[in-house]
Amino acid sequence: MQIYLPIAEMPVNVLVILAMGLAVGFLSGMFGVGGGFLMTPLLIFLGIPPAVAVGTQSTQVVASSVTGALAHWRNMSIDFKMGGVMLVGGVFGSFNGIAIFRLLTKIGQVDLMISIVYVVFLSIIGAMMLTESLRAIMAARRGAPLSGNRGGQHSWIHGLPFKMRFRRSKLYISIIPPVMIGFFVGMLSAIMGVGGGFIMVPAMIYLLRMPTSVVIGTSLFQIVFVSALTGVMHSVENQAVDAMLGLLLVAGGVIGAQYGVRAAAKLQGEQLRAMLAIIVLLMGMRLGWDLVTPPADLYSITDAIPHS
Repeated sequence: MQIYLPIAEMPVNVLVILAMGLAVGFLSGMFGVGGGFLMTPLLIFLGIPPAVAVGTQSTQVVASSVTGALAHWRNMSIDFKMGGVMLVGGVFGSFNGIAIFRLLTKIGQVDLMISIVYVVFLSIIGAMMLTESLRAIMAARRGAPLSGNRGGQHSWIHGLPFKMRFRRSKLYISIIPPVMIGFFVGMLSAIMGVGGGFIMVPAMIYLLRMPTSVVIGTSLFQIVFVSALTGVMHSVENQAVDAMLGLLLVAGGVIGAQYGVRAAAKLQGEQLRAMLAIIVLLMGMRLGWDLVTPPADLYSITDAIPHS
């Protein structure tokens, strides 16, 4: 069943889009990520212009993150205070990311830069997460103590000023690192159309040393508001949000996220991180392959962002 997308200016199969939303929503709830790092490349593979994929994906990220966050809230696994601090940085990061996006659009390099940024970040983050998670799995099988996320362990973060107590996470640290993480993730959200969970989750675990039990819910809480903000700004500033495509993605994502949360409860933290790392690496490899292989059509007369 085909439907025409007015902003992307192309027909798509409704069932394919719904299935993509369902699958990515499932992974969103399972891993505590917005799912944009998966959905945006998938939309690009489907032929959606990268700029439209980035702008529209924010709507699906919001929907899947809301349902996932509600499920974690019912399980009492969200640190709202930490999420609020990171949200402050995320708002400022989103405004900066939108400005960079508009600049790249004006010079005609937004599609290339989106692909390059995805390849770099997915490859680096995926490799780091896979190495750490495999090390943790092997240590657990040997019965050796894990050196990763230990409570009471001190690092350079504990020497920073402006400390605040986060009782849900059992931390007393400076607000500077959470704000900077939020800023960076907010900027990536605007440029890449992602929730930023694939960066935020490892940062919260290994940098802030938050308990894994509250990391996923807190990540989704922050993603909801940052993605909503970037979606609105992309729609107003760049006219890059296709409402019809977004509605289809939301319909599938909302359902998938609920089942993802249930699946996550049955797996250990290191197993979840290993699975997420493999998915991230595969997506990075696919995008990298597309960058170095000649396209089927060497010339195009369509705009990167359709104008109304």
